[in-house]
Amino acid sequence: MQRSLLDFCRSVAAWIRGGLRLWVSALGLIGWLLVLPTVQAAKIGNVSESHWWGQALRFGSLADPSVRYALAGAVLLGLACGLLGAFLVVRQMALVGDALSHAVLPGVALGFLWNASKDPVAIFIGATLAGLLGTLTVSAITRTTRIKEDTALGMVLAGYFSLGMCLVTRLQKLPTGNQSGITSFLFGQAAALKPADLWLMGIVCALVTGIVVVAYKELLLVSFDPVFSRVCGLPARWFDHLLMVLLAFSVVISLQAVGVVLVSAMLITPAATAGLLTDRFHRLLPLSALLGVTAGIMGAFLSFLGSNLPTGPLMVLAASSGFGLAFLFAPRRGIIARWWREKSQSHRIARENTLKAVFHILEEAEFRSDVVSLLQLADRRRITLKISEREARMLVSHQLATMGADEASLTLTPAGWQRACEIVRNHRLWELYLTQAAQIPPDHVHDDAERIEHVLGADAVRELERRLSFAKYDPHGRPIPSLADLRRGGEKAPRPTTVAGYGK
Repeated sequence: MQRSLLDFCRSVAAWIRGGLRLWVSALGLIGWLLVLPTVQAAKIGNVSESHWWGQALRFGSLADPSVRYALAGAVLLGLACGLLGAFLVVRQMALVGDALSHAVLPGVALGFLWNASKDPVAIFIGATLAGLLGTLTVSAITRTTRIKEDTALGMVLAGYFSLGMCLVTRLQKLPTGNQSGITSFLFGQAAALKPADLWLMGIVCALVTGIVVVAYKELLLVSFDPVFSRVCGLPARWFDHLLMVLLAFSVVISLQAVGVVLVSAMLITPAATAGLLTDRFHRLLPLSALLGVTAGIMGAFLSFLGSNLPTGPLMVLAASSGFGLAFLFAPRRGIIARWWREKSQSHRIARENTLKAVFHILEEAEFRSDVVSLLQLADRRRITLKISEREARMLVSHQLATMGADEASLTLTPAGWQRACEIVRNHRLWELYLTQAAQIPPDHVHDDAERIEHVLGADAVRELERRLSFAKYDPHGRPIPSLADLRRGGEKAPRPTTVAGYGK
């Protein structure tokens, strides 16, 4: 018990150190961006160079205050949204983030009405309260009625967003409405970020990072197995509420940069991209944060290259482009990787079926010769002679067989013989297992064995042999290749010469 407590303390300390390093690095970058000397320059998105590379160099110099503010805001919102988005994705709560982002709009308008100005603190408080009220509304609807959560989320999303749009429209008719910049919360305007906005974003981002680091294990358990977390005595409901509060905070600080309409994309897309790249949550979490930060920086950079290009939508497009690349080229879950694996597997199965056919031909001839003609192979496989020649050349290309001088016959190499014995062995062991363990008639097991013979691993084959007491014959009375037959593949003359010597 003392050791487990010590391990827990060490893991918590490691997470705290990692979170502190991440946050100190972000603070250092943001502080450096803010303390750079201020020069008179155009806002982000205004073109003052004749070529795009001139704009790129100007962006890299960080001489413009608007660039520094937009870049710092992109880093902060990408970090906060990436961390929380990972929990939303694994908990299948993507629609909750979308509903919450739309539900905060009435709070934004009411925060502005508090003192008739765009006060970041007042808007933050109003938007957070509106978002939490929207979440409570969804919870109340699902608890007290038979309406499903997705339906309740859709109603709350539409209702709160409509109310917010009505309030924003009324605000535009006030004397200070047109100068308030309140409409920037709809579609985002990263160039309008001010130091006060960045301080608020920094505080929220530090809070989110700190809580995720300190309560990582509890949030992980509640996200993946809420029933077990309640059995363990964890207040799962309170952790759900805590996650919703942090989500509301992150949504509100992201409104100025990407807007109500697109903030849910910054919550979901980086985490979904990370989910295509890894299946381990301790890797998915920092990877999601990194992808969110990268998307924010890329959006700010691209918006600076052209005239009046919107920063928020370009951030979302950058995140979506990253998802598209992962969707296509991810090592394990990408479409191209899956297509290549399926193609390689189909080619491998075709080679193994050809090897099995060669083995059966040799077996019918009682292994008196190790040469098989292509005509025999075509007849056994029920294919044309041209196709059998192509299959023979495929075996030759993989060094599993050699062609005769007349190119009308083939001979298995030691490696080809060994693999042929393995496939036949797998097939006949599985047939015997099905007839004995599942009581399936022997004439009904062939098709299933045809499918399973290509995927049985060495451990599974050894387990089958133990369960079958190292049987020597399959249900049809044919001998099962033994380990001795497999070892003959490495010898100079690997072919059994008599039936009596086969299968021992």
